[in-house]
Amino acid sequence: MSEARTLVNTAQLNRTRYRVVLLLVVLLFTVVFIGPIYLLVTDGLKGTTEAIRTPPTFYPHQVVAGNYRDAWDRLNIAQLLLNTVWYAFGALAFQIVLDVAAAYSLSKLRPVLGNAILGLMLATLMIPAMVLVVPQYLTVLDLPLLHQNLLNSPWAIWLPSVANAFNIYLLKRFFDSVPKELLDSAAIDGAGPLRTLIAIVLPMSRPIIGVVSIFALVNVWKDFLWPLLVEPDPTKQTLNAGIYSLSLGVPENVLIAAAAISAVPTVLFFLVFQRSVMSGLTAGSLKG
Repeated sequence: MSEARTLVNTAQLNRTRYRVVLLLVVLLFTVVFIGPIYLLVTDGLKGTTEAIRTPPTFYPHQVVAGNYRDAWDRLNIAQLLLNTVWYAFGALAFQIVLDVAAAYSLSKLRPVLGNAILGLMLATLMIPAMVLVVPQYLTVLDLPLLHQNLLNSPWAIWLPSVANAFNIYLLKRFFDSVPKELLDSAAIDGAGPLRTLIAIVLPMSRPIIGVVSIFALVNVWKDFLWPLLVEPDPTKQTLNAGIYSLSLGVPENVLIAAAAISAVPTVLFFLVFQRSVMSGLTAGSLKG
């Protein structure tokens, strides 16, 4: 007897099942990640009573678009936004200069005990951030040797963000992939280590420097506890900390609208630079 013929063979049926399962998984993860953002934005469009209702509503029954305007005006978001940009790009400038120098030294200049120093840097990643809050605060309160109080100054945010072991490791891994022959050719032409770094290595390192820049900006932008501690003046705080400090007496729906506004820059950052992040993280994975 011949085998029964079907319109869809087994291989096609398996591919169809695979695609259906993949689609369901993608939809599930989309709901998990997009759901909170959707609720944040829509809750900012609700009235006060509806915003605090339990169980919550999944869409505003009565749209109150003025919540976002009230949040912008009552919480002085324009000033807080300028503060955050100032702190974020200042931290970025320090990280680019000092972390690039440290990573280049460990990768190409080969200092004594360089591997041990790198290992100690990476070991700091295992320390919970909350453990470092108190010693960092005491350091900012009375800067060693200089005996300066850095509270309510940008330095209180800039200096602790400079030594970032993860960024140094990413940069070093990329610098390790730069061909040694290229650096030797520069040395033969009379270029010193600094000129080689500026003229040859840095132009090749734009992908990884872009990734480090994004990480530096986002870390300052999303931070809450540290700016709240070291910038007691609400007019000098970052966006997240300032919204919290100025929230007394502000309705719940207006606070939610302010939180939605504060989330917009980081979401835009991800959407615009997601390809740069992936290309930068894989840029140093292959030699040559």
